[in-house]
Amino acid sequence: MEPTRRGIKLHGFNNLTKTLSFNIYDIAYASRPAHRAEYIGYIDEMYNAERLTHILTEVAELIGANVLDVSRQDYEPQGASVTMLISEEPVVSEMIPNEERPGPLPEVVAGHLDKSHITVHTYPESHPDHGISTFRADIDVSTCGRISPLRALNYLIHSFDSDIVILDYRVRGFTRDIQGRKHFIDHDINSIQNFLSADTRERYQMIDVNVYQENIFHTKMILKQFDLDDYLFGQGQDEYTPAELERIEAQLRHEMAEIFYGRNMPRETGL
Repeated sequence: MEPTRRGIKLHGFNNLTKTLSFNIYDIAYASRPAHRAEYIGYIDEMYNAERLTHILTEVAELIGANVLDVSRQDYEPQGASVTMLISEEPVVSEMIPNEERPGPLPEVVAGHLDKSHITVHTYPESHPDHGISTFRADIDVSTCGRISPLRALNYLIHSFDSDIVILDYRVRGFTRDIQGRKHFIDHDINSIQNFLSADTRERYQMIDVNVYQENIFHTKMILKQFDLDDYLFGQGQDEYTPAELERIEAQLRHEMAEIFYGRNMPRETGL
């Protein structure tokens, strides 16, 4: 396949499906039931139907799509759903570039772009004994044709307060040029990291696991800096003893390590 995919003259519609999927995690320590309830309430307020609708509207605009219809609902005691119908706008290469470079700087969210979709599912969770609370959002942006979901990557990462991000990007199917030759990808990519903004690359430690021959790209990200004040919910450091703070930090680091590496670890293990 050519080293560059720019200027390919296609026979008919671009049938490639490009899917960007990622999980984001926010972690907190909330020692008391009231603090855990406050944390869940805070997450619910931050990611209600109105804000999620705004996020999806911006995503649709960034990837080059028209919003046709929006349906949204907040639930009791918590949670929200948004469904957004969108259609593809005429795409010009200057507006939606295929070059490998960063793009511009949600309980259930779904948007449909002709045969494509945007979905976000959020999962607030807390441990009743250990004081650890987590918030997870699963996001999928799947597009057909020239529209690239990577265009919205930086905006989505900046829209959520994330300690850990797990990213997957995959191109499926094929499209044909006017000579009938199949193209299994229409843009250059060797790492999702190349589509991330400079400030994101500076903030996160990253690991790649890519399968180039299958057009599958996987990147795991975890914050480099650890400030305990950022993780205490309901109480500040001055309300804990030094021994308690040491224990809490160990618990938080252990939780983050297990999520980042995707496996249970001995209690003394940290990052």
